[in-house]
Amino acid sequence: MQPIEPSFFNISTLELAEKLIGHVIIHELPSGILSGRIIETEAYQGPEDRAAHSFNNRRTPRTEIMFHKAGHVYTYQMHTHTLVNVVAGPVGVPHAVLIRAIEPQTGIEQMQKNRGPMITKHNLTNGPGKLTQALAISMDYYGHHWSQRPLYISNKASTAEIERSPRVGIRNTGDAASYLWRFFEKNNPYVSKFR
Repeated sequence: MQPIEPSFFNISTLELAEKLIGHVIIHELPSGILSGRIIETEAYQGPEDRAAHSFNNRRTPRTEIMFHKAGHVYTYQMHTHTLVNVVAGPVGVPHAVLIRAIEPQTGIEQMQKNRGPMITKHNLTNGPGKLTQALAISMDYYGHHWSQRPLYISNKASTAEIERSPRVGIRNTGDAASYLWRFFEKNNPYVSKFR
C-alpha cells in the first residue's frame, strides 16, 4: 500500500472521522512492518468542544500542532500511554480525530511482543493506548504527517458498516458528552469496550 494523498484530510472533521474507518495505519520499522485497519475513531472540535484539549482555542506546547494543516500527527500522553490523533479542520482551527481502535493485520507476532505475552488477540489493539503500544508509535511522531513514511495511513480502504455513539470517557464535559462523534465498524470484535 502507498501513503494517502495529503488532500484526503481536507474535509470536515466529522467527515474525516468517519472516512478514516477502513483505512490502514502502516508503521515501517527496520524489524518489519506493523499495520492495522482503523475501525474506531472520535472527533474533537475545539474551540467549541468542551471535551477537546483545545477548547476555547487553548494553545499550549501540547496542542500547538492542532492549529496546523490537517493530516499531521497529534500524539499526547495519558497516564502511561501514548494516544495518537489526526489533525483535522482548517489551519488555525484546532480539531483532531482520535484513533481509538484498529484491527491488526501485519506483524501480529511483533505486536504481541510489544503488548505482552498474556494479552489475548482481541485485546491487542482495542483501545487508543493499546494500539500505539502494539504499533510502536511513540511521542516522537508528534508533528509528523500521516502521508509520509515510515508511519502513514494507506491510500485505499475497505468498506464497512459504520455506527455512531457518544465518545468514551468524557462524562464531565456538559453537552459535549452526548455528541455522537464516535464512529466504529459495526460488529467488529476489535472495537474498544464502551464503559
